[in-house]
Amino acid sequence: MAETAQQAVESEPAETAPAEGDTKTEAGTEHSPEADEGLVQEGDIAGDYLERLLDLLDYDGDIDLDVEGGRAVVSIDGGEDLDKLVGPRGNVLEALQELTRLAVQQETGVRSRLMLDIAGWRADRREELSELGRTTAEQVAEAGEPARLKPMTPFERKVVHDAVAAVKGVTSESEGEEPRRRVVVVPET
Repeated sequence: MAETAQQAVESEPAETAPAEGDTKTEAGTEHSPEADEGLVQEGDIAGDYLERLLDLLDYDGDIDLDVEGGRAVVSIDGGEDLDKLVGPRGNVLEALQELTRLAVQQETGVRSRLMLDIAGWRADRREELSELGRTTAEQVAEAGEPARLKPMTPFERKVVHDAVAAVKGVTSESEGEEPRRRVVVVPET
């Protein structure tokens, strides 16, 4: 269910105050081998937790562990029932990601930032959102008027912010409170 840029844009006036801690892109950080080892450990713990969950549910799936962008990435692919673990608009996936992060934190004592993808949903959603951010940014650059997008999760907002940042003449910010927090694309002045 890909939304077009037109469907995802709302015509309400833009508020301009982003919430504290919400940024357009993550700050680039250098990772030491020790940090990468910690991320691999997070992935291993998460993989074990998710494997037990799949066994309990009697679902088939292949678990892939990776480190990318300074965070552990865990992907589950291959099973017929995996769409049930994604849920509408990724709601079940988001909940499972939080539970998996808590399982990692319980074992390591450190809050995890791991990313979970199931049945390629997050990867597909990333492509849709990148296109939405790019086309909205181009429309704003051409029209000179701000555009407010529908409320999104933090993951979704970050993807849109990154796509907007690649278009000259526009910038983006987030407004509102969770769960109604949204991206606003504005022309640069």
